[in-house]
Amino acid sequence: MDIQNTTRQIADQAKTIERLRQEVNKVIVGQERLIDRLLIALLTGGHVLLEGVPGLAKTTAVRTLARALGLAFHRISFTPDLLPADVTGTMIYSPKDGTFTPKQGPVFTNLLLADEINRAPAKVQSALLEAMQEHQVTIGDRTYPLPVPFLVLATQNPIEQEGTYPLPEAQVDRFMLKCIVRHPSRDDERRIMNRFTSRQTIDIAVVLSAAELEGLRQTLDQVYCDEKVGEYILDIVFATRTPKAYKLEALANQIEIGASPRATLYLNLAARANAMLHGRAYATPQDVKEIAHDVLRHRILLTYEAEAEEVTSEKIIDTILATIPVP
Repeated sequence: MDIQNTTRQIADQAKTIERLRQEVNKVIVGQERLIDRLLIALLTGGHVLLEGVPGLAKTTAVRTLARALGLAFHRISFTPDLLPADVTGTMIYSPKDGTFTPKQGPVFTNLLLADEINRAPAKVQSALLEAMQEHQVTIGDRTYPLPVPFLVLATQNPIEQEGTYPLPEAQVDRFMLKCIVRHPSRDDERRIMNRFTSRQTIDIAVVLSAAELEGLRQTLDQVYCDEKVGEYILDIVFATRTPKAYKLEALANQIEIGASPRATLYLNLAARANAMLHGRAYATPQDVKEIAHDVLRHRILLTYEAEAEEVTSEKIIDTILATIPVP
């Protein structure tokens, strides 16, 4: 690959990415990490699960990003009485001619905001599986392709238990990233207070078209990942499955199931996208480290012993990253 040529392309496209950041920052204050993860999802086409307590602007961030992209955007507020047809669509009977016609649901869009996804029962959550993985939806006896690009950005509230349903593991694994949204700092919250306690309208300009987004994704395909970085990714993932082979005996009784092969693919993609956001045409081990928690935290299932000892997947990932030799 021509690293220099790719570096020039990234430099040319950096202005567009920076304009996108600026538009989102008109509304979102102090969530740079969250915005970076949303940009990584855009570049790679991966889905994102946002977890945080109410009031941290998770929904607002996704809506603002959609406005800045000028793409089709739908929001579904997940509730316990939601049906799968409310997401994917259904067949509508016409009494005039006695025929059924398909009625496409809100999943037929570019950006789908699944708000409080853990409030819907398993049937509804599973209705998203085909859409998220195959980018297609079956209604009746026909299969319909979804628009390009298509991303699911879901939010969930970790503190409420009443009226919530745990996401099926098969669906959780289909989210490329799980981002923990934390409270803003005191200075950021002061800026939020000064900016949004008066009645004002913030105009968000469209700065990135679907064609330009496709150009960014083509550039990402040219970002280089060295074989040593690839081996580093494999070591991290396999350490979650066979920790004893990596001198991590203490983790053997704490990990019930390690990360799936999707973790390997997504670590590679996300590390290259992170490098691209930093203006580089090659991924480094540091890129892998920066993105590892978001890719792995929802793919490591803990044993009962780990939960009893209050060991979290975050601590396990920290241990693995501190132990695996960096190339």
